[in-house]
Amino acid sequence: MSDAFTVLWTHDTCRALRAAGREGERPPVAFSGVHSSLPAWSGARPGDEVYALHVNRGEVLLVSRMRVVDRERRGCCGAAPATWRDAGFPGHHDWAALGAGGCGAEAVHVDATPMRFDMAIPGELLGRLTWRNRRGQTRGLKYVVDGRLQRAVSLQGFYRLTPESAEDLAEVVAATAR
Repeated sequence: MSDAFTVLWTHDTCRALRAAGREGERPPVAFSGVHSSLPAWSGARPGDEVYALHVNRGEVLLVSRMRVVDRERRGCCGAAPATWRDAGFPGHHDWAALGAGGCGAEAVHVDATPMRFDMAIPGELLGRLTWRNRRGQTRGLKYVVDGRLQRAVSLQGFYRLTPESAEDLAEVVAATAR
């Protein structure tokens, strides 16, 4: 059985993607890292889904749903860097904004929905979203007031959704695809 996760994409990441004209495109890769500036996709396995979220003025946007294909360095990634000055993933230069230059970055190949920056998660759903840790404990989203997120701190990172919340986010994607 596959799992679902969320990852928060920062303003800088989303701004760079929009500036590069990537809106409407499907990212073929995302990046996992060992430093807090780049969330570690440590629990994700092939077949798992990852919902890329972005917070803008209290609204939580679902930017893309990505299904993990693999976590291997492939030919499409380009040559591994020989020195610290070399690009980490020259074959994915177009998607570098997703973290290719991050500390200890690793490629995560994905099959993704087109990126968009207008798919808001309904405010009433924000209060119901839950995540579970490895011990099975669940938590909700903090700082939701009147259907708006006041602080994004509880979304920062890479977190496993409960099956119910994964279904809710899948419905948001399906409803906007129609």
